[in-house]
Amino acid sequence: MTRGVELDVLGIGYDSITDEQRQAVVEAHPRPDFKNRILEAFHGGLKGRPATTFGNVKADVLDYFEPEFERKNFVDVIKNSDWPE
Repeated sequence: MTRGVELDVLGIGYDSITDEQRQAVVEAHPRPDFKNRILEAFHGGLKGRPATTFGNVKADVLDYFEPEFERKNFVDVIKNSDWPE
């Protein structure tokens, strides 16, 4: 991506490029209903095998030991990303 910036569905790096550059990305790669469609794709890949979601125990450990720790919800991050549909 521009200047080596990695952009993704979560919006990481979104503010590091200009409005014009973002518009060029969206024009080259249209995103009709992208946020909902990517979440449905994740769900489709996981729903038949929920045990595979266990493994990144870091949030569990912090939740146990750190009362002020707040888990982030992956779905909320995607849905609230600054990227347009």
